[in-house]
Amino acid sequence: MKNLLFVTSSLFGQESKSTQIAAEFVSAWKAANGPARVIHRDLGGVPHLTAEHFGAWMTAPGERSERQHTIAAESDPLIEEIEAADVIVIAAPMYNFSIPSTLKAWVDHITRAGRTFQYTANGPEGLLKNKKVFVVTARGGIYTGESPAKAYDFQEPYLRAILGFNGLTDVTFVHVEAQKMSPDAAEASVANARAVVRELAAPIRAAA
Repeated sequence: MKNLLFVTSSLFGQESKSTQIAAEFVSAWKAANGPARVIHRDLGGVPHLTAEHFGAWMTAPGERSERQHTIAAESDPLIEEIEAADVIVIAAPMYNFSIPSTLKAWVDHITRAGRTFQYTANGPEGLLKNKKVFVVTARGGIYTGESPAKAYDFQEPYLRAILGFNGLTDVTFVHVEAQKMSPDAAEASVANARAVVRELAAPIRAAA
């Protein structure tokens, strides 16, 4: 049985377009792959990084204080979820040209030296290998193709870079754009994203 980790980060819960389209992909993936274990991690309760977190991580487990054990336990389950996943689906709305602060907090918690990446003589090496990642974004404008707003997209480049740093290099993005431009443009983008996630599921179904 395969494991799928579904990560959501929108302020708007089930009303979020990134969450809705990502959930449709998860359903399609389950239909294509048969029985699967799906873990849904909503990031609303993930704490932002503090000096205490770094202190706990840098202390060997056997030498941690009770407080450090408690602090470390906030991120250990997040790392365990991503380590166990065969497929990772991230719903990521664009806020101020980048990602939600809670998604950044999750990234900070799961990017840990000696666990998800390591330093070698040839430079850093990501340890989260052989996993497929799908990122569904929702954006008010258009930031792809020849759009003049493309230079303001700090969302996809950052996620590609940090996921790759941790070894997650097989990443596919599905963008739900133009959500604040006009009703027709928003609807067309949603329809296109739905078609894309169906196409992404098809090769998996054929290979199963």
